[in-house]
Amino acid sequence: MNQYETSPCSVLLIDDEPFAEDIISHGLKGCPTYTLRFASRPGMAVELAKEVNATVVLVDLRMPEIDGFEVTRRLRADKDTESVPVILLSSEEDPEIKAKAFAVGANDYLVKWPDPRELVARVRYHSDACVARRQRDAAFVSLRLSQEQLDASQSALHQAQKMEAIGHLTGGVAHDFNNVLQIIGGNLQLLKLVGSLNDAGRARVDMALAGVERGAKLSSHLLAFARRQPLQEVVINPGHLLREMDDMMRRVLGPRARVVTEIDHGLGSTLVDPNQLNNVLLNLAINARDAMAGNGTLTIRAVNIGPDEPVPASIAPGHWVLIEVADTGKGMPPDVLERAFEPFFTTKPVGQGTGLGLSMAYGFVKQSGGEIVLKSEAGRGTSVRIYLPRSEAEAMRQEAVVAGPLVGGLETILVVEDEEDVRSSTCGILSALGYRVLEAPDAAAALAIVEGGQSVDLVFTDVIMPGPVSSLQLAEAVRARLPLAEILYTSGYAEGVLAHEGKLEATVNLLQKPYHPDALSARIRHLLRRRHPVPAFGTA
Repeated sequence: MNQYETSPCSVLLIDDEPFAEDIISHGLKGCPTYTLRFASRPGMAVELAKEVNATVVLVDLRMPEIDGFEVTRRLRADKDTESVPVILLSSEEDPEIKAKAFAVGANDYLVKWPDPRELVARVRYHSDACVARRQRDAAFVSLRLSQEQLDASQSALHQAQKMEAIGHLTGGVAHDFNNVLQIIGGNLQLLKLVGSLNDAGRARVDMALAGVERGAKLSSHLLAFARRQPLQEVVINPGHLLREMDDMMRRVLGPRARVVTEIDHGLGSTLVDPNQLNNVLLNLAINARDAMAGNGTLTIRAVNIGPDEPVPASIAPGHWVLIEVADTGKGMPPDVLERAFEPFFTTKPVGQGTGLGLSMAYGFVKQSGGEIVLKSEAGRGTSVRIYLPRSEAEAMRQEAVVAGPLVGGLETILVVEDEEDVRSSTCGILSALGYRVLEAPDAAAALAIVEGGQSVDLVFTDVIMPGPVSSLQLAEAVRARLPLAEILYTSGYAEGVLAHEGKLEATVNLLQKPYHPDALSARIRHLLRRRHPVPAFGTA
């Protein structure tokens, strides 16, 4: 291989004499990888050097309009050609002229017409240096980009690890908190139901129950962030949900705000827990209202995203349903945006927010197999984009369980609960509603009751209990011995038992702690009604 075939050489020759092209072309024959572009107009030097990506520029010193000195100055003044080697060609062997050439930025000086061997050697030397410089600069740019990407990945990993650690902590706290709330709430409800309270006492109980409800919402948000909220997923069309929520959104934002809903025709379905999605969208609307101080525009958009459509770098290409909630509020500065998904982080004054709205949304979306992207800029509003995997299955309509006034019945209910205080208050409420109540402190004791021949219409059992028999084994035994009996589970934390990766099967009936007597009575009546119609009676 010829020693000059190391890299391509792009030569631009600027000379007012056309024969110069022939001479230089003949001289460069010993450099087989070169390309030569000739121009007789020196004013075009910079433009042509960019066009041919020149690695060497040969410039005649003496030209009528613009001389070689000026051409060199112009090449050096442009950021795209400032480092391209320039060789001045001159018929003058004058040290003073050479010194001036180097002073204006020339890299070399050749007296016309050089020996072909010298011409090739000089051109090749400067061209190789130019190519090497460009490769070095490209390597530095690539290295810098790689470092930036590495820094971003490390930051994302650190954030994910931090969120996971906080999730484990909050999930455990919420589980225990739910049992405490159930004991307090259950006894307060029982006191209200059978305690013959006067007006002042009833007001106090209602006030305490309102506190229990606030605690229950807080616990629910913590579990959602920790991705430990059991999800009852069904295939829905989110467009229907958004249309049903339209009036509620307008009431939440108030009369001065404007709500714009944009739902694509033919919006796809997704597998999701509709109640939890409803809660997430409602929380986002409340955040938007606060950010806009009740006056602005909230845009809710739902569209299909295909694998060929642009998505943020954190989103894998695929078939998604995108739900975007965007407001024209005050937005967030970068330091606030970085911490926005952290639980309990809020910029609102004390008493005006728990800081759990966005963290709940983050946990729910991740648990649902989706992605959430938050964009915000101070003074320019906030956009929350939720990407949920699109489903090819047909959307289903859920059978609603409406909690109304307390309703009881005459059936037999077996309550299985290891927390004695929870069991006592629950049995008291069910007894006050007229049910025949059996109770067991664990699944083994409940199994003994069932195997003893007791007639049971519904088993209301905690999910996680100590002892040799699990709640699932109890359920299997009940189905085998009492095929008509219904099973209703309850838990403050069901992951790993009923919920797999945080998701419940459609056949599982779960009432999460802390539960309200209204919800308990409605769920029990709903399940018992599926067996056969039994007369029920209301409780004032």
